[in-house]
Amino acid sequence: MAEYMAEGKQPEILFWVGSAGSYDDRAKKITKAFVKILNKANVDFAVLGTEESNTGDVAKRAGNEFLFQMQAVMNIEVLNGYGIKRIVTCDPHSFNCLKNEYPGLGGNYDVIHHTQYIKELMSAGRLTLDGNTYKGKRITFHDPCYLGRANSVYEAPRDVLKKTNATLVEMKRHKSTALCCGAGGAQMFKDAEPGNKEINVLRTEDALETQPEIIATGCPYCNTMMTDGVKFKEKESEISVMDIAELIANA
Repeated sequence: MAEYMAEGKQPEILFWVGSAGSYDDRAKKITKAFVKILNKANVDFAVLGTEESNTGDVAKRAGNEFLFQMQAVMNIEVLNGYGIKRIVTCDPHSFNCLKNEYPGLGGNYDVIHHTQYIKELMSAGRLTLDGNTYKGKRITFHDPCYLGRANSVYEAPRDVLKKTNATLVEMKRHKSTALCCGAGGAQMFKDAEPGNKEINVLRTEDALETQPEIIATGCPYCNTMMTDGVKFKEKESEISVMDIAELIANA
């Protein structure tokens, strides 16, 4: 981002990579796939690099409001210092946090999820797909809680998936009745509570009912949970779990 400032220019978008997309080996592949899409569409984008710090979402969900505000204020100072207007992220948790919780602390930005941005690029004719890569493949989409129920973004990911010419099959629980993958609200980082089944296994069973070849996600945490669920069900040889960015990058 500093290079843009030096030239007195602004990028079209700031790509907020997020902690998972920066450090988790599986999520890094999603980051790379999205960057491939941005480059293909000739998007002039920037990243904060080492100046990007965790949004504080996990701290807030776990009840540490003080730590959340420390993180948020630090990030807002950096973003405002660069005059950032538009942010795109692959992580619905960062998306929700930046969009709904940063304005109260002085951070007002146009924040969109990567599935919304991919749809925008397609609608503008900047991104075209080879319609045969996933033609006829059975794909079911798992709604991330912070994208769907928290922010009512249901159509963008589905519209993007339809462009692949795949067969989109819906789980019984989808859109506003979708079930959490089990990682939201900082659950990702704590042990399971007593019970007879893990949430991610229950959600994977929902997905398996649709007899999919691919379970599509729009969140790095959902991706981890659904992948673990598929492994638990010993179906990893038959079913792949992929982020929408990866599907589009491949097509």
